[in-house]
Amino acid sequence: MAEEGAVGRRGERAEESPAERGPGAAFHMFVLMEDLLDKLKLLSYEEEALRRHNMRPISRHYFALPTNPGEQFFMFCTLAAWLISKAGHPFEEPQECDDPNAVISNVLSELRSFGRPVDFPPSKLKTGCGEQVCYVLDCLAEEALKHTGFSWKRPAYPTEEPEEEEITEDDDAELTLSRLEDDVAEEESDNEENCIDLNVLKAQTYRSNMNDTAKQEEILQSTIDAAEWNLEVERVLPQLKVTVRTDNKDWRIHVDQMHQHKDGIDSSLKETRGYLDKLHNEISRTLEKINSREKYINNQLEHLVQEYRSAQALLSEAKEKYQEGSGGVTERIRVLSEVTEALEKVKQETEEKGSSMTDGAPLVKIKQALTKLRQETIQMDIQIGVMEHTLLQSKLKEKSNMTRDMHAAVIPEATVSSILQNQWISSVSESQDT
Repeated sequence: MAEEGAVGRRGERAEESPAERGPGAAFHMFVLMEDLLDKLKLLSYEEEALRRHNMRPISRHYFALPTNPGEQFFMFCTLAAWLISKAGHPFEEPQECDDPNAVISNVLSELRSFGRPVDFPPSKLKTGCGEQVCYVLDCLAEEALKHTGFSWKRPAYPTEEPEEEEITEDDDAELTLSRLEDDVAEEESDNEENCIDLNVLKAQTYRSNMNDTAKQEEILQSTIDAAEWNLEVERVLPQLKVTVRTDNKDWRIHVDQMHQHKDGIDSSLKETRGYLDKLHNEISRTLEKINSREKYINNQLEHLVQEYRSAQALLSEAKEKYQEGSGGVTERIRVLSEVTEALEKVKQETEEKGSSMTDGAPLVKIKQALTKLRQETIQMDIQIGVMEHTLLQSKLKEKSNMTRDMHAAVIPEATVSSILQNQWISSVSESQDT
């Protein structure tokens, strides 16, 4: 029953919008991921699912934060397939080459078959992280736990028996600050590790409040003897003595160390200052000797320096003359190269002209052109003769037609004579033209 109530609450939280869930909705996936990891550990996912694929165990926030989308999506598909198989439904293990849309649709169809609502688009699962991924895996893990027969139970807390405190009287008993801090830290860690039910805590606080009120009413009138109180104070006083141990991180110790180092530096400086003064005096005397020797050498070698300077001047003049002469030589070399190029051009032109004068190729070409012209004129004459013969035949044919027409009809003599005269004139003119 507790499990069904928890499932219903998670389903309601998954269906609600972030605005309705409040400002803590952004951190809901982290809580859901931690619950999922606990359930996977109960199902022994490391031995059954991860070891088969040679994968590392996931962290507490693996599916809550985006780190590597490809790896997270493959891990999601692998765990979903294993949980579905663990819940009693056969499901084929996905491969890296499978279509992600097909794998997601198969997982969501199996989730719907368990009666779980799916009110988000399938594209939310492609990233391999987020609240939807944690929700799907959490639902499948719960179905797998149901199938294996696991049920959640209320935690059983051990009953703590009150221990009698034995106070040992010791004159040398001391309570140090470090031990007191360690005891407080241990008590805080124990309080954090122990999980207390809210109902039990409310009952305890109610009883403590009632006891406090009863005690306050009781102590309004004191019934303890003052002598006994003073005796108890003297007996417990040695144990309440607090001694502060020196800590190396205290600033007072640092100041004392600074003064000690300063005194050591001052004492060592007095010893080393004398050595440094002696060294300074020796270096200054050595520098004076070097300067005097330099002056002596310069005075002794003055005439050699003058000779060297005069030689340097002569060398510079010779270099200038050499540069001037080399400049004239380069100019003359350039002129010579231009003259040789012009001479080569003239030689080439004279060779071309001599070869063209002694060569009979142009005459042969002229003869060939003349023969070609003769052949063309002969062909033209033949064509002209053919055309004249064709024209004469056409004229004779016209005359014969005219004579046939004359014999067929009666024509006056004047008309016949004029027609014959015109034909005779036209034939004469055509013969003259040809």
